[in-house]
Amino acid sequence: MTSAPNTPEPTPSPTTPPTPFTPSTPLTPNPFAPPHPTPFTPAWRTPLADDELRALLAEAFGGVPAPGIAARLARHSLGWAAVRDETGRLAGFVNVAWDGGAHAFLLDTAVARAHRRRGLGRALVATAAAEARAAGCDWLHVDYEEHLRSFYENACGFAPTAAGLVRLRAA
Repeated sequence: MTSAPNTPEPTPSPTTPPTPFTPSTPLTPNPFAPPHPTPFTPAWRTPLADDELRALLAEAFGGVPAPGIAARLARHSLGWAAVRDETGRLAGFVNVAWDGGAHAFLLDTAVARAHRRRGLGRALVATAAAEARAAGCDWLHVDYEEHLRSFYENACGFAPTAAGLVRLRAA
């Protein structure tokens, strides 16, 4: 089901526990994705199938990502970096949102469990930073949990900053 622009996506009832995401068909490499020059090379704004992206995000963060995420990315993001393995399956992803000016924001950095600790996350973030810079952004922001501090600060070069957060919907 697609929704009109500016129409909020339906949210599950807070009393209904999320069910694990299972793709409607077995995941196979995206036939619309252009071939990567080499496996594990990040590509900018490469086509993504909704099922493959939902599966990767479900593995990385738990829960069930809402359908239509690939279409929302195309409408609302500056771009995204994605990396595929040697079979063409999605192995990593990061979204870059922006304000249309000086500020870009990293969201949903995810690497499949089987491909972690190989530098893919760092390569995805570096690609996202280069593309945000090329788009004219002056700043790249990221919020992260404490266990990711070393990755973002040491591996990716982010400086720690104070930030605020307010929950807009009940968990």
